[in-house]
Amino acid sequence: MGGGMLNELLFFFAAGGYVMPPLLLATIVLWYAIGYRMMAMRRGSKRGVRVLVERAEQGIMPSDRGVLHRALKKGLKLRRRQLPNLRRYLDEAFAEEESELRKFNTLITTIVMTAPLLGLLGTVVGMIETFDSLADMSLFSQSGGIAGGISQALFTTQMGLAVAIPGMVVNGILHRQERDLLIELAQLKDILCASPHSSPGGKED
Repeated sequence: MGGGMLNELLFFFAAGGYVMPPLLLATIVLWYAIGYRMMAMRRGSKRGVRVLVERAEQGIMPSDRGVLHRALKKGLKLRRRQLPNLRRYLDEAFAEEESELRKFNTLITTIVMTAPLLGLLGTVVGMIETFDSLADMSLFSQSGGIAGGISQALFTTQMGLAVAIPGMVVNGILHRQERDLLIELAQLKDILCASPHSSPGGKED
């Protein structure tokens, strides 16, 4: 059974022509980038930002190591130093988390936009081969003939859409999560700046 599936995948790969290797590479890179963004966007505790700050002031830090946990630890450490312009220091301290949330966003968007175009390129190449075979009246030939050209046109189109559509849906979800986390980081800055008293370094819940 496994061998038959492998043979089908190899046939599918070969039928798509030279467009299939870059599409396969794009698929691997796309899902690596999506997986990285999913891990980077682990929020941590499900509690609200204000509740997290209040609990931290009581000495209870969240045990889940997410984005808000890291930012909160940095923010409290800076606030204990009683710096004159805390907002500026918080902006610098949180820049790493904000940059991590945005990482690979452009790459994913580029692949999602490019994959259908690569599929279209394979479609055009396959149709050219089909018309050449029609001119020669050859149903099958060494280069594939009419059947090979039509197969290439359909396979590459299918592959391009199969890469782009799931990537577009998942990236839309991640983009919304990124926006929400950036808003929460901004709220965390506001809360820390509004309550300048120092907080103890405490235990974790």
